[in-house]
Amino acid sequence: MIRINLGLQGGGAHGAFTWGVLDRLLEEEDIEVAAITGTSAGAMNAAAFKAGLLAGGRAGAKKNLDWFWAQVGAINAPWIQDWLAALAPSVRGMATLLEMSPGFQAFEAMARTTSPYVYGPMLRNPLARILDDLRFEDVCSAEGPRLFVGATNVRSGKIRVFSGDEITNDALMASACLPTLFQAVEIFDPATDRTEAFWDGGYSGNPALFPLYDKDLPDDVLIVSINPIVRDTLPKTPEAIANRINEISFNTSLLRELRSVDFVRRLLADHRVAPGTMKRVLIHMIDADALMNDLNVATKTIPVPIVLARLKAAGRAAMDDFLTAHKADLGQHDTVDLRAMFS
Repeated sequence: MIRINLGLQGGGAHGAFTWGVLDRLLEEEDIEVAAITGTSAGAMNAAAFKAGLLAGGRAGAKKNLDWFWAQVGAINAPWIQDWLAALAPSVRGMATLLEMSPGFQAFEAMARTTSPYVYGPMLRNPLARILDDLRFEDVCSAEGPRLFVGATNVRSGKIRVFSGDEITNDALMASACLPTLFQAVEIFDPATDRTEAFWDGGYSGNPALFPLYDKDLPDDVLIVSINPIVRDTLPKTPEAIANRINEISFNTSLLRELRSVDFVRRLLADHRVAPGTMKRVLIHMIDADALMNDLNVATKTIPVPIVLARLKAAGRAAMDDFLTAHKADLGQHDTVDLRAMFS
């Protein structure tokens, strides 16, 4: 049995790409997921994955992920999705049309000029309703993959990683709380002995990798990246500029952690630290940079069922390509050139 860890990035509705990755991974009977660290949409995927896995095995995990994203997209009939997809333009065309729509433009203007505290408690993240139906007794269970959910402490600016019984509806909502849209999620934190306010975990860890460095967890970390590191087109509209700022900030913490991984690896290779003192992590990555360059902040914010379906299909294809090229490398070698990534 091959054991791996997963690191799942956040990125709004673009997290449907990760849905496809997980859907394909579950078909590999000889690969076991030992732990998952996730932020925002990555945390949602992780929770749905584990709850389904414990309730119904691999088929249950697939079913639960399908259920979650059907709720997000609000269209549950596959034949309707197929019919609409056949009539729909390209992903790039849909993204452009959605971004230019009067409704989205009004929404963006409101988000940039109005504080979510103006509306009081009535403006609740719609994901909370979906998560109310998630089986948290399974999500928090000691059985199955260990889960780690990242959120950003507003007061300190530091990452807060929730695990075990700490993973509640509020913790997942905190991990996905965009401060321009929703009020900070307040949770009593025994670590500080006070009620803390939390924003989206992407600002401080997207995802946080350090929980996966425990000696009892496998060396392999497969990161599913949904925020493009490289975007060739210069953003010029206010929406495109804000989106690129968001992408850069949401990747900064991940790149910082990967630099640390590379540094430790060089220390071990040069025998500057004793073997076993630090863990040699094997990094693998599945990304969707080419696809995400065709998408924009509108498709990230508004979960259009057709786009979700295409993202899932792209995620399945990307996972399939990775397995074809690198399954034999799991447990043996890195498949990411970290030095080239930083150059």
